[in-house]
Amino acid sequence: MKARRQRHTLLPQALLLPAVVLFLLFTVAPGGYAIYLSFMKQKAGGGLFGTDNPTTVFAGLENYQAAFGDAEFWHSIGRMLLVAVIGVPATIGLSTLFALCLDAKRTRLVGFSRLAIFLPYAVPGVVATLLWGFMYLPATSPIGGDVVNYFGSHTVFFAVANVAVWGVLGFNMVVIYTSLRGLPRELFQAAELDGASELQIALRVKLPMLAPTLTLVTVFSLIGALQLFNEPTTLKPVTNAISSTWVPLMRVYTDAFVDNDIYRGAAASFLLIVLTVAATVAANTVLRLIARGSER
Repeated sequence: MKARRQRHTLLPQALLLPAVVLFLLFTVAPGGYAIYLSFMKQKAGGGLFGTDNPTTVFAGLENYQAAFGDAEFWHSIGRMLLVAVIGVPATIGLSTLFALCLDAKRTRLVGFSRLAIFLPYAVPGVVATLLWGFMYLPATSPIGGDVVNYFGSHTVFFAVANVAVWGVLGFNMVVIYTSLRGLPRELFQAAELDGASELQIALRVKLPMLAPTLTLVTVFSLIGALQLFNEPTTLKPVTNAISSTWVPLMRVYTDAFVDNDIYRGAAASFLLIVLTVAATVAANTVLRLIARGSER
């Protein structure tokens, strides 16, 4: 009996073991190696250009000081935050609106509509960005690209945010819609008997009950916005408005694989991880406080 109870106790840990091993191998180990590289630098060797037998030596905080003092790195963070300010509210607002519309009593063709909204999420991000690039270009645009400059100094932020929004909107909509379907229908029927309209039920009953789910998808969207890379990198060849260091991850990629300075790239990437974790914790705390306030 005791042995059977012990097997039952160890079963959850055994089921988690493969995920823990994969997490250690493919997340913790590369992260630890990147931190190690961020404290190193390459010392020139012999020869006319110092390229013979270069060695790797300890650099202390030199790479971090270089990253902190790099104005372009902070400019890239500013561009990333501007895209996030545009994209995250649009993502949450549209996904919530679509989920509420699909959950309404009078809605028809729910299955088809749900699939149509989710479909952009199933398209690979690089392919979707290429398609949007064709739609933005004046020569191939069916949405007024010869009239509207989608790659202007200001409009480029909306162009990139638009691609990012439609890439994740379907996933967020499914999460919110699934949460809506799990709410007790008796509350909606009671509100309807009291004379509440469909819009009033959506705004005053459904939305407050969705607060924990909206907090979750907002944090997911914020993390995705802070990892912005595919969209500007894919659009870069078709416009001069996007540089090779337009967002922080492009800056890290340029440092590590174009300028061949993996040590500085490692320091910048670790700084970006710290900033991302801090922003996520802060946003999660604020959103939870707002949700608790709305429940009172």
